[in-house]
Amino acid sequence: MSHIPDPNKSVNLTIDGIPVTVPEGTSILEAARKVNVKIPVLCHHPDLQVRAVCRLCVVECDGGKKLKAACANDVWEGVNVVTDNARLRGIRRMILEMILAEHPQDCLACIRNQTCELQELAHQFGIYRPGFPVEARHFDIVVDTDTLVRDMSKCVKCGRCVTMCQEVQTVRAINTSSRSVDYEITTPYDKPLIEGLCVYCGQCSSVCPVGAIYENDQTDKVFEALGDKERHVVVQTAPAVRVAIGEEFGMPHGSVTTGKMVTALKRLGFDKVFDTDFSADVTIMEEGHEFLDRLNNKGRLPMITSCSPGWINFVEVFYPDLLPHLSTCKSPQQMFGALAKSYYPSAYGVDPAKVTVVSIMPCTAKKFESERPEMNSSGYRDVDVVLTTRELARMIKIAGIDFPNLPESEYDNIMGQSTGAAAIFGTSGGVMEAALRTVYEVVTGEELDSVDFEDVRGHQGIKKSSVMVGGTEVKIMVANGLKNARRVMNSIRRGECDAHFIEIMSCPGGCVGGGGQPYATSETKRKRMEALYRVDRDMPIRKSHKNPEVQALYEKYLGEPLGEKSHKLLHTHYSTQGKHHWYVPHVTTSKRR
Repeated sequence: MSHIPDPNKSVNLTIDGIPVTVPEGTSILEAARKVNVKIPVLCHHPDLQVRAVCRLCVVECDGGKKLKAACANDVWEGVNVVTDNARLRGIRRMILEMILAEHPQDCLACIRNQTCELQELAHQFGIYRPGFPVEARHFDIVVDTDTLVRDMSKCVKCGRCVTMCQEVQTVRAINTSSRSVDYEITTPYDKPLIEGLCVYCGQCSSVCPVGAIYENDQTDKVFEALGDKERHVVVQTAPAVRVAIGEEFGMPHGSVTTGKMVTALKRLGFDKVFDTDFSADVTIMEEGHEFLDRLNNKGRLPMITSCSPGWINFVEVFYPDLLPHLSTCKSPQQMFGALAKSYYPSAYGVDPAKVTVVSIMPCTAKKFESERPEMNSSGYRDVDVVLTTRELARMIKIAGIDFPNLPESEYDNIMGQSTGAAAIFGTSGGVMEAALRTVYEVVTGEELDSVDFEDVRGHQGIKKSSVMVGGTEVKIMVANGLKNARRVMNSIRRGECDAHFIEIMSCPGGCVGGGGQPYATSETKRKRMEALYRVDRDMPIRKSHKNPEVQALYEKYLGEPLGEKSHKLLHTHYSTQGKHHWYVPHVTTSKRR
């Protein structure tokens, strides 16, 4: 029987002569980090199951000839670990040179140039030219949606993407095939992503250490629109972007850069800079009233949020029978797009046919969402182009804008004012908390003593609580990550779920951990979460229904939540007819020279 580690028991050891005490069950890699000894890794990611395939992290223990992978072996009492000597450096250098010999030598043209983990390791070990003859395998670059690009020539066979897709998200859209030199990451039957199970959450791209899977860059499309004098180009920024984009410019994790980001967007040439937080407040108005309508009129419960497009794709693929549980509300991105091509033009006398809406999102699935045929209720496509946080950072760098030293600016009027409730949309539990703040006051007519609902906050995969709204106990649930979403949906199928209202986000941690965010670990996501709660606390208005611009929207244009006009513009439906039946695959490949 294998020994089960006791985390309450301490283990004493030395690492490179440095004494260290850690809990039993700590890996050698984690123990080394406790004393600031950096053991190189490539396949390892702290948020994923250990694979131990690259062997870069091998160390000597008690002078033994047999080396141990630091990521896959726990410490034991009294062990003396050596992480660096001539032998280990030679082994690591040889491993890297062998990987590089099978890797394209086109770093300058790679989207991960200067953020590539392999490139960083080569620099660390002083590898500036191939140590072996280069015999890279060449695969065509596959762009089978406007969302993700696969360049398997870059793949280093670490398996991170497969672990993320299969173990964390339980989607299984990608897998491994063959063995040895023929080993590769592929899709079932080598079909395009659109013909498989992919939900476009982009989590595979967020853990890829190189440029093998990445978002379909559309920055050129936006630069082209900005240069067209016939176009009126407006931009919206999602709540999670403002607490992450600073990382792309060397700023500390969790930096709140809202004002600098607005200034950067205005310098790029956008005609108006608006805030998705405004439409997040609108979402709460619609979603909150929809929930009350279902609760009071025996509608389909539990009602589940519809803000996360990766989550919507997941339901369509795996749980089409449960689609009626989804809120009919569009996501804040799509609500904004519909209003930007109807309400905004009517208020400012702009021709809606000339309005181009650009979204800055933490999410790759938002690209896919914007293409859905039902997202055109204004008579025009709601959102024209979606950029990830990483893509916006590239635009700012191309334009030579010194982001960290920018002055701060305010969003433009009519669709730029927001609340603290909208800001926390970017973190798991935030949509639920925002909804409860409004639902409680709409039902009771009373001010909340405290607007902080601590029970729905945090990193846990599934959170449960209940709230008294008037004389009714409302049972709530929050889930993040699709493995946890699957658990929730299975409980609904079995008739075991007693929740009335459920929030689900496809990405671990919510939008702060979106597939289009700067590459990060759970610790970084935690700091982004904390930053959004700071934004919330510092806002003068913290409830969506108190937003003056939202109040004006209903008074002057929409009428009332769930009214005829708001239902036409801000609500939608989803398909039960199979895997994204509406999408016509437009697979393209480009030959590598």
